Amino acid sequence: MTIPHTTRPYRSYVYAYPHKTAYGRLAGHPGGRPALSDLWAGESKAALSLYLHIPFCEVRCGFCNLFTRIGAPDELTTRYLDALDRQATAVRDALGDGEPVRFAAAAFGGGTPTFLTAGELERLCDIAEKRMGADLRSVPLSVETSPSTATADRLAVLADRGTTRISIGVQSFVEAEARAAVRPQRRADVESALGLIRDSSIPVLNIDLIYGIDGQTERSWRTSLDAALQWRPEELYLYPLYVRPLTGLGRLGAADEAAADVAWDEQRLRLYRAGRDHLLARGYEQVSMRMFRRADAPRAGGPDDYACQTDGMIGLGCGARSYTSRLHYSFDYAVEMREVRAIIDGYTATEDFSHAEVGRFTDGDEARRRHLLQSVLQAEGLRVSEYRERFGTDPDEDFTEELARFDARGWLDRGASAAGLLRLSPEGLAHSDALGPDLFSPAVRAAMAAYELK
Repeated sequence: MTIPHTTRPYRSYVYAYPHKTAYGRLAGHPGGRPALSDLWAGESKAALSLYLHIPFCEVRCGFCNLFTRIGAPDELTTRYLDALDRQATAVRDALGDGEPVRFAAAAFGGGTPTFLTAGELERLCDIAEKRMGADLRSVPLSVETSPSTATADRLAVLADRGTTRISIGVQSFVEAEARAAVRPQRRADVESALGLIRDSSIPVLNIDLIYGIDGQTERSWRTSLDAALQWRPEELYLYPLYVRPLTGLGRLGAADEAAADVAWDEQRLRLYRAGRDHLLARGYEQVSMRMFRRADAPRAGGPDDYACQTDGMIGLGCGARSYTSRLHYSFDYAVEMREVRAIIDGYTATEDFSHAEVGRFTDGDEARRRHLLQSVLQAEGLRVSEYRERFGTDPDEDFTEELARFDARGWLDRGASAAGLLRLSPEGLAHSDALGPDLFSPAVRAAMAAYELK
């Protein structure tokens, strides 16, 4: 017995739409590569999100398909920050001064931003503030870290520059499971890093954990959950393990076997439900399939008015993406280490950052799909009135077949409509990684299918 492709619970994590593998070179666009000044002309700049990408890690986990490389020889981080500075200057010039440019949120991601030294993190913050004009001390600032790079000097810089949230990728407190995920680490080092984070007084701590690791049981999963809960994190993210092509686990030959393994799907669903119920019983609220927030925890701080469905994003760095209302754009994307290194080297040598290189234009239909996806995959759901105000139609009209299919599977909360919401049921949230890809447009599916892995 196999689960049909359309109903398998773990197809793809939809954290952004359209997916980067649907992007293409923009050189063929009429008029050549679009100038950033043209792309941002007429766009609202009152509540932008700013993301700075650092594509370096000390090790590459076996499950990781992020755009990152191991190490940074020959002063590569210096050259990368030089390029980031040039890019920030070009982007801020392109935004213009015709109307105020305001950032409502900021984040440093990767890779591992804390791969940078304390001095380099100071420079990263300077780029965000002095080049882009973001006031890091007055908006939510989230930074990703790892157990080996969450050092006291780095955390002191981040705390001083206004960081409101630190997210650490632990994945498992069980050392054998960490090794199975090709992420060797000692629990004592993880606990030490968590202690340093708490000592830094950064107000929101998020801990990432992964379920579905080879050999993991409900008992060992509970061990990791309880170890994390000892630190009373304000947030916890529970991620299902994926084995993707060109990653460490993928090269070990697990990808094809895992993709056909119904037992693995059942294991992940079982562990997801156990983890969800464990956190709900201990005072956490479910925000999405992955995210849980402690009910009495403070928010990350600052104005909470950035709306991912409608507001623009400025991404700086060779792995970052940017969003306008008409175009999502970035640089080239790769997973294989040789290709990643070549793209980073090309980025550091770039002098002219005034044009968009790779991206995908989003028409009315794609904008509707993105709004629906970015809303309904959150536990609070989609406010139908906001969708109607933006598009002049109802989601039931635009996605009749898809929503009927979800309803038939028990994935929709039928009682939510009385409150003007389109919301997933608990079972729908559990199947977010099947539901999300089911909403991709035929054009995006075709572009993703045609993408050549590299």
